[in-house]
Amino acid sequence: MRRTALVTGSAKGIGKAILLALAREGFDVAVHYKNSELEAETTRQEAEALGVRSIKLQADVTQPEEAQRLVSAAASELGGLHVLVNNVGDYLKTPIEKCSLQEWQRMLDSNLNATFYVTQAAIPHMVRAGFGRVVNIGFAGAQNLLARPGITAYVIAKTGVILYSKALAKRLARQGITVNVVSPGIAENSISKPIEEIPMGRLADLEELARAVLFFVREGYVTGQVIEVSGGWNL
Repeated sequence: MRRTALVTGSAKGIGKAILLALAREGFDVAVHYKNSELEAETTRQEAEALGVRSIKLQADVTQPEEAQRLVSAAASELGGLHVLVNNVGDYLKTPIEKCSLQEWQRMLDSNLNATFYVTQAAIPHMVRAGFGRVVNIGFAGAQNLLARPGITAYVIAKTGVILYSKALAKRLARQGITVNVVSPGIAENSISKPIEEIPMGRLADLEELARAVLFFVREGYVTGQVIEVSGGWNL
């Protein structure tokens, strides 16, 4: 039986690169989108051209019932769910004292809560299969408790993703399920690009991020870990 993968937010950007990398590895894939249907269809066709089955599914994963529906549809249409990559997450840069209640909630909902909702829905499918790989997308330096006044809400959410991932990794280790985090630094599609702050002097290529995800997918004895793909940024 061919293994299957769901990548949230995979119509474009990092999510698309990860999904296509999984398709090249032979996974049947579910392309998830919220609003970008045209881009999702293009990505679906690109994955299908690699010789795998590819479907596209719409959902707002900040809503628990929609997250559940997304996972159920992916597992039903693909015949199970073995790999989940939680890539959805908005970014906000604003002084913390000017962060509105709505902005604060959006950061937690899109980065932390969405990861929780989708993963909790996926776990039973992986337990039944006796195999699972969960890879959550973090943020370079989020595990270091440093003051980041301009992106506080975002970093708090990503630190929460890391803590959730570690706890889940410990709980699921004996059931053949690993849970890990890939933490990007400044990538080629980042909103701000302060290259002068990166020790390696260049942006991360999206394929480099995808390869880090593939490492966690391939390895069965690595769990609860964080890989930073950041060129030394935020050390």
